[in-house]
Amino acid sequence: MQKSGRPAKSEINNNSREELINAAARIISREGTNNLTIRNICQEANLSIGTFYHFFTDKNDLIMTFITEPSFSDIKLLSPLNNISQRITELYNFLIQRYIKFGREFVKSFYNPCNKILSAYMGEHENKFLSGSIMERSEQELNNALAENIIKLPENISTHEIASDICTIVKGCVFEWCLCDDDINIYSLTERIIANYMSKYV
Repeated sequence: MQKSGRPAKSEINNNSREELINAAARIISREGTNNLTIRNICQEANLSIGTFYHFFTDKNDLIMTFITEPSFSDIKLLSPLNNISQRITELYNFLIQRYIKFGREFVKSFYNPCNKILSAYMGEHENKFLSGSIMERSEQELNNALAENIIKLPENISTHEIASDICTIVKGCVFEWCLCDDDINIYSLTERIIANYMSKYV
């Protein structure tokens, strides 16, 4: 039964925040993003609405955690810059790990044209990626590689376009993982396709 009113002190902890996120993921897996509400998230988590608002400003704020945590600006990458395709793959693996945690059914419902939050995050505004997004970090890594002459680009191609292409590639790999009944290795698939794409610029 859903609780109401102010959050109990015992509910104000990181476990409660994580349970709200997990509850939202379970609802999305069962019913899709269109049926997600703050009320049914709290009911699923058996936490009060007050607890929800202690951690999140609204439903969209919670949903963004699926793809923005941890911050991609702060992620420490182990792959060297001179292996730029592996470095970009490592970056996207953090996002893929997040998806795998929640499972195929979640991702199938999350990755749909009606999810305007995801579309806004994965898109761009005035030819710029959203600050702190995985695409922005990818473009920064490509710019670093370009400055060190690790990659060479023709005049009609920019690092921004390459970062956008790589994001599209990863989306395709995620869709393939969702559609495949077999235990496809999405990490190997992503690494291979990104390496093949980047080979013409290295």
